[in-house]
Amino acid sequence: MTTQTQDAGDFHEQLKTILPRLRIYALSLTRDRDQADDLVHDTVIKALTGRNSFQPGTNLAAWLFRIQRNEFISGLRRRRPTVPVDTAIAETLSHPPHQDSGLVMREFMSAFGKLAAAQREALLLAVLEGLPYETIAEHTGVSVGTVKSRISRARDTLERLLLEGETRRPTEPARASVERRNEDKHASAH
Repeated sequence: MTTQTQDAGDFHEQLKTILPRLRIYALSLTRDRDQADDLVHDTVIKALTGRNSFQPGTNLAAWLFRIQRNEFISGLRRRRPTVPVDTAIAETLSHPPHQDSGLVMREFMSAFGKLAAAQREALLLAVLEGLPYETIAEHTGVSVGTVKSRISRARDTLERLLLEGETRRPTEPARASVERRNEDKHASAH
């Protein structure tokens, strides 16, 4: 086997081992599973196409993460709305509000935080890492049935919390009554 063929094999093996980390990073950038998968795909295509520019012996993960970040930024630029100059003068430019995605993410994180630790772990390993139930069972030291149950319960609980709106803060009257109770305790102590 030639050195060039061996280097290509090493490159491919290293690339395969970094794929799960690339997916997690893509999810953190896009916050959307389908967009994250597309971003990882585009990153791998760019890496394979530009493999000759990679210096063997340097940090492959850092090189791949830089490609992925640049690809993400390029994608944002491609999706940026453009308007012909004459139309821009004739019409008022506006963009839809972007607050919704932040609110949705905050509600999700609040609901996710209310899950039992074992359910959170099982759900993260299955959804973000994409691990099979058997691997999760080995990792957590429980049976495959328990893993399936934890994931199912986690999904059901998340759905209930998000649909019923139990992730929001207490309403103003509820906060006011808590503050009144605290004031009463303080007053009775003096």
